[in-house]
Formats: sequence, structure tokens, C-alpha cells
Amino acid sequence: MRPVSSAEEVGALLSRSDSSGRRRRSSPVQSASPRPVGCGCGGPRRQSSFRDDVGHAASETYLVTRLTFSLLQYLGLPVRRSIVYGEQPRNRLDLYIPKDINRPCPVVAFVTGGAWIIGYKAWGSLLGRRLAERGIIVACIDYRNFPQGTIGDMVSDASQGISYVCNNIASYGGDPNRIYLVGQSAGAHIAACALIEQAVKESSGQSISWSVTQIKAYFGLSGGYNMHSLVDHFHERGLNRSIFFSIMEGEESLSRYSPEIVVKQSSSQTIALLPPIVLMHGTEDYSIPSSASQTFADVLQQAGAQAKLQLYEGKTHTDIFIQDPLRGGRDPLVEDVLSIIHVDDEITQEKIALAPAPRRLVFEWQLQLARETMETTELSSYRT
Repeated sequence: MRPVSSAEEVGALLSRSDSSGRRRRSSPVQSASPRPVGCGCGGPRRQSSFRDDVGHAASETYLVTRLTFSLLQYLGLPVRRSIVYGEQPRNRLDLYIPKDINRPCPVVAFVTGGAWIIGYKAWGSLLGRRLAERGIIVACIDYRNFPQGTIGDMVSDASQGISYVCNNIASYGGDPNRIYLVGQSAGAHIAACALIEQAVKESSGQSISWSVTQIKAYFGLSGGYNMHSLVDHFHERGLNRSIFFSIMEGEESLSRYSPEIVVKQSSSQTIALLPPIVLMHGTEDYSIPSSASQTFADVLQQAGAQAKLQLYEGKTHTDIFIQDPLRGGRDPLVEDVLSIIHVDDEITQEKIALAPAPRRLVFEWQLQLARETMETTELSSYRT
């Protein structure tokens, strides 16, 4: 079968690419074309404002998510969109639900990435589709982005979204005793902050609306967990220190919002509450180096937590989350997640093993275009 494609979406993508395959501006937003870090290209680079670049990043994101939604509509996957979980405008979540539910399903609460600036729940649509096809309900949680909110607001929103899932998922066919927390990129950082903050509250007897013990496992995809060690890296990649400090509520707050540091400072009672933690990272990730997950895994293990590191050789920041699912076939990351979620369900394991491999959804040239978009979007969001 040929890859699924939408004429409207492909046309939109093509109209924004010149003959050499580079992105071409056709939106009213004016900004300089993203240039690879360390590029030795000659000639002056036109400066663009922070607002312009965020606008460009948002338009790129819009194109990718529209294409994804077209694919989902074609495939007929049930999606409950924009379920309200809180009072803020961005307090919404999308539910991806298996077609045939004859018993309570395991659940994934997913916090998407987006560099703390362009995060959006639709970024989780591919993962939602893949897991829903395998009997898992996926809740993609939206949250406030900078500058509408800072990291404290993002963590609070994510925690509220997780609380909604824990307390309401049974009414959608989910099993409240089989909830898994997943975060990707900035979302992995936010979700880890929310999880550990909740464990600290719970171990100290504070009032809580959801319990860490309700989370069967945490999966961190391509995340960063020590903000101090990433400041210079992000700055070299285009994220100005002053902007990063603003997102993180000042340099003095970096430790508070560094899960790696919080774990080191936490009591044994707090650590004992944490669920098994699986950190997944591509070895060719230049947006957030895989060493970030390696170090966090080491710290967790030294503190007595159950932690495992899974590296994907040759994979970039977006391969394991965007390109691989679109290519079809057996997706290593999805297979690894499924092996943990369905570890005690032999019937489901057998069904998955016998099921045909997912088909390719888009052509390879579209994937290369998506890679360019996803890998430059975060950089273009910050350039000044």
C-alpha cells in the first residue's frame, strides 16, 4: 500500500519549499531563515525579533500537526479533543481511545515537548495513534507556554492534567490502576518535575489530588533533567541565557526545577514513592544530549530509585518520536514501551506479536522535511 497522504496538506508543504527543498516563507510572519549552528556561510544574517521567530515556529508546528490530524482522520482513530481539566485556557487534553474496548485499558498520560514555548497537545498525536492501536488510552496534556506562563505554571498545569486522568479516566474506559506517565523533550522535564514534586508533597503529608503510587512507571523521552548543566548547551544552540532564565523563573530557581538535583536532596521516603523510571534517548540527539538521561539515571540509581536507561543508536531528537512512527514497521521505542505496559498481559502480548507491522504513513521526502522543521523549530523559537 502506498503511504497515506493528503493532497491539501502535501500542497501546503510543497508551497513552502523551494526547488532545493529548503523552507520558503509564505506566511505574513517575517523572520530570518534558521541557520545551522556553527554554519560558516558567508554574508550578513538578517536579525529577527523574538516575536517573529516564535510566530514562524508556531506556523511550522501548525503545518506538521495539520498533516498529522489528516492522517488520523483518514485512519478513523477515535479522539476526544480538548477535554477541560482546569481553569486556565490551555488546561485541555486530548484522549486517543482504542476502537474496541471490552475491558478497562491501560492509560498513558503524555506531556508533550516544545521547548517550553511552542508545546501543544497535538504533538502527541502520533504516539497516541500508535498506542491506541495497541489497546492503550493516551491522554495528551496541554499546558501554558512561555511567555504566557513560566516553568512553575507548566509544572502546575501538568500536575493538574495528571490529576484529572487519575481521577476521571475510568469513565472513558481506562484502568485507574494502570496509569503510566510519559514526557518528551521539554515535556519530559516538566513531567519529571511534576512527578518528583508530588512525591515530595506526599512523603511530607501535604494535601494532594493524585498519588504518585497511581503511576505504574514514568518514561522520559529525550529529556533534560539538570538545568544548570544545560544552560551553556542551550545558549550555543540559540537559546539565549536571559530567555532561558526567564522561562525557569530566574537563575536562582534552576536547582528547584532540576529533577536530578531535587532527587539528590530528597529523603529516602520520597525516593521510595517514585515509580520505576525509564529514560529513553537517541545517541545522535543534539538538541538535548543523551548524556542528560545517562546522568539522571545514575543519580536515580544511586538514590535508590528504580531507573533504567535505554539508548537508541543513531537516533536524533525527533527520530524516536516523529520520524520512526511515520515510517511504519516495528518502532523500537513503541515496542519497548509496550513491553513494560503489557508485561503482565500475555493475551495482549500475543495479539501484538501476531498483528501486522504498521504501514508507512508518509513518503521519505516528507519525513526529511518534517525532520528539518522539528529540529529547527526549537532553535528558531529563541533566536534574537
